[in-house]
This record gives sequence, structure tokens and C-alpha cells, in this order.
Amino acid sequence: MRRTYPAVLDRDGSLYGITFPDVPGCISAGDTVEAAGAGGTEALTGHIACMVEDGDALPDPTPLEYDTWKPDKSVVCVTLVSVPVPGRVQRYNVTLDESLVAEIDQMAGRGNRSRFLAEAAR
Repeated sequence: MRRTYPAVLDRDGSLYGITFPDVPGCISAGDTVEAAGAGGTEALTGHIACMVEDGDALPDPTPLEYDTWKPDKSVVCVTLVSVPVPGRVQRYNVTLDESLVAEIDQMAGRGNRSRFLAEAAR
């Protein structure tokens, strides 16, 4: 399943920023429009994945025609960003070499093995 959210791309000096009015706190920036867009897609994908993992309700996307932001001279464009919405989490048993598990745990931090493996697979 995918969700498509409006994104506002603005410029502040030499940087471009991207925000998602429906997802407060989800932002990104870049030196170019392309970099800001790519970072915004990555930020929104991660934000939605964390919300699903935490059991939070996902915000309904606002139709692009509906004015939820106050455009000013800094707004470059308003566009749509479509991201995957993760499904239900399932538990699996895997067999791994113990030294590999130790490396995973070291890289992932304590208690984050599943998240580390999921991110590596994406």
C-alpha cells in the first residue's frame, strides 16, 4: 500500500527545504531541488515507517487543491510524494552465525536488531 502526501518545496538562501503539512516535523533540505526532493522522500518514508511501527495512526493526506499552507515568495513549488506504507509486523526465526549476530548487535545498538535488518533489506 502507498500513501501520497503533498510536499512544499521552498528556498532559503542557497538551500532548498521540503516540508509535509500533513506530517509535522517531517522535513529535509538540500543544496538542489533534486537533493531536497530525494531527502524529503527518504524522510517521509522513514517517518511513516516509524509511525506504523509505533502503532500511531497515519494522517490522511490532504488533497493538493486544499490550501493547508501559506505560500510566500520562498515557495518554489507544491508537489506530491508517494511513499510505501509498511504492512503488519511478523515475527520470524532465522539462523545466523553468532559472530554475525554480534556484529549486527554492535551496529544496531541494543534491542534494535529487527529494525537494523529491516533497514538493511530496504
